[in-house]
Amino acid sequence: MTTETALFTVRRADSQLSPSLPPFGQFIGGAFVPSSSSETVDIVNPATEEVLTKVPAGTVEDVDAAVAAAVAAKDAWAATTPRDRAAVLLKIADIIEANRELFETLEAANTGKPAAVAEDDISSAVDTFRFSAGAARAYSTLGADDYAENHTSVIHREPVGVVGVITPWNYPLLMAAWKIAPVLGAGNTLVLKPSEQTPLTTLKLAELITGEVPAGVLNIVTGPGRVVGNRLSEHPDVDLVAITGSVSSGQKVAAAASGSVKRVHLELGGKAPVVVFADADLEAAAKGVRSAGFWNGGQECGAACRVLVHESVAEKFTELLVREISEITVGTPGAGDAEIGSMISKAHYERVLAALDDVRKDGLTIAVGGRAIEGPGYFIEPTVVTNVPAGAAITSNEIFGPVVSVETFSTDEEAVTRANETIYGLAASVWTRDSARSLTVPRKLDFGTVWVNSHLVIATEMPWGGFKGSGYGRDLSSYALDDFSRTKHVMYNRG
Repeated sequence: MTTETALFTVRRADSQLSPSLPPFGQFIGGAFVPSSSSETVDIVNPATEEVLTKVPAGTVEDVDAAVAAAVAAKDAWAATTPRDRAAVLLKIADIIEANRELFETLEAANTGKPAAVAEDDISSAVDTFRFSAGAARAYSTLGADDYAENHTSVIHREPVGVVGVITPWNYPLLMAAWKIAPVLGAGNTLVLKPSEQTPLTTLKLAELITGEVPAGVLNIVTGPGRVVGNRLSEHPDVDLVAITGSVSSGQKVAAAASGSVKRVHLELGGKAPVVVFADADLEAAAKGVRSAGFWNGGQECGAACRVLVHESVAEKFTELLVREISEITVGTPGAGDAEIGSMISKAHYERVLAALDDVRKDGLTIAVGGRAIEGPGYFIEPTVVTNVPAGAAITSNEIFGPVVSVETFSTDEEAVTRANETIYGLAASVWTRDSARSLTVPRKLDFGTVWVNSHLVIATEMPWGGFKGSGYGRDLSSYALDDFSRTKHVMYNRG
């Protein structure tokens, strides 16, 4: 059964954004240089479908040149003190802060994000660099001592060397910051491949920090993943490769990296369950799903996209949720009160619409939304799918759009079992007023982050990463610097 209503229109800004574009070229060895190929990639504003600019479609030769620059710079950078590296990270944070409006405008134009999301992205990027600056100076390791008779052991934390980084399109500058800050803080050099769809703020960052970071320490190569990302992953002089992306992308990176037995850091997809028990504050839970399920248009790996609600309160909760979602405002960047913007690209827009067609074919109820919104731009209505049976495709497939599903459960044990029945293990939330349940249920959920009575609240001091198909390795927190370091044991014979 489908009961769809046309509640949504796109609020459009009075004037188009005029972003400050970065230079054209690959950023290698501290400068923008021509690509070895004349091929380019169009960069599109998904809210208007207009081409903003072009960037080089990078080649294997471009990657090799960038890696060579990183290799040449790695010994000098590794030899700097944590204090000196922290000073560079703090300077980068200051530069982003000083150019906040420029970055927000450019990010919004490249991604279709509303102002609130773009502002949060830039603020979080600043905080990531500032936290990593402090964490770089505060490693904690096992104390030097005699653990064997007449032998003194010392633990050294060393940089791994050259790190290859692949970032996604949903949070371009923020995900770059999540990698660049701890990678540099731990004393590594890096080569970064931004998404070919959203490279502009990463390139602009390189332009603005050129004088602050030694040449070759940070390199950026734009281009398709099948070329640039694959070469980074397999390159024998890259010591670790880190990706934030889809499960399939992570699998390809890990497979390519296996040839040189390099370390891999994977932050992949998610299908976050929201478990609402009968005693929960239902209004708070519905508002929480409105915020966390539709933040960034649902293009978020930790999005609250799969609700499991106790059958005794399912009708009431669904009524509250549908009311909340019906009030969401959709708009272009610059339309001040917009909560969600466009999908990132035409291809992704079509994927989400195809997923909604599958929902209809499965006979599920679309309580609100479910359609494309007319006009220019890749906009889709905020959508709630209800009366979802156990095992339905929507409970396990990551749609990565403004779509939330609602299913019911009978017992605590069933809720936990059903929540865990997914290949993903990134994030989940539990909604309850029962203090005992709030302690026991999160321990049974197979997810790297579990919130209680909230969802998608991120703290830079706390680790972010998943289990199972969501990958391994941790972003944020001091654990990120651990991931981009190696441990060496030196033992001195005093006998």
